[in-house]
Amino acid sequence: MSSERIPMSRLLHISASPRGEASESLALAGAFLDAYRETHGDPVGNHDLVDHHDLWDGTLPEFGPAAAAAKMAVFAGNEPTGEQADAWRAARRVFDRFDSYDRYLFSVPMWNTNVPYILKQFIDVVSQPGWVFSFDPDKGYTGLLSGKKAAVLYTSAVYGEGRPPAFGADHQMPFLDGWLRWAGITDISTVAFRPNLATADAETGRRTAHAEARELGKRF
Repeated sequence: MSSERIPMSRLLHISASPRGEASESLALAGAFLDAYRETHGDPVGNHDLVDHHDLWDGTLPEFGPAAAAAKMAVFAGNEPTGEQADAWRAARRVFDRFDSYDRYLFSVPMWNTNVPYILKQFIDVVSQPGWVFSFDPDKGYTGLLSGKKAAVLYTSAVYGEGRPPAFGADHQMPFLDGWLRWAGITDISTVAFRPNLATADAETGRRTAHAEARELGKRF
């Protein structure tokens, strides 16, 4: 774990949409964060209170052959060397930033019934032995990110609970919720906005989701 801990009132927003102002998930995050800042006495958007990790900003390292070999070396009790060590250090920098916060906001659109691949890449980068989890041959995995909390804002354009199978399935929420719990984060709050593009008007659902996001931001 990193040695320095950012104060508990600070929050890291991890966004997985590349669509900017056209993004429903980023709009929901804006509603949440406005309320969060007001509640914590920061209506002007002080970066000391909220940090934004845009997963599309080009800084996320790949987790390829060298990084995978480094992970297996660590599992075996060895120190990565050479390009493996470089890949391990790059992954560690991402983890240290993530681990230095105790509150997280994830804004997550649905892509092909699941999360965007960039979010899976982030998860693969930070989910390392001794960082996110420990493993015991008899007891299995133990999540190491205890004492943290997460708010997750889910959006989808076609899938929605109760719609026929032809409208898709939800592998988005079970995947991210499962990873958070596996990593040791069990205090999880969610808001979902799932309009059906086959309908003419999604505004009612949008207003409801934004109100829920603002309320969650106030009490988070």
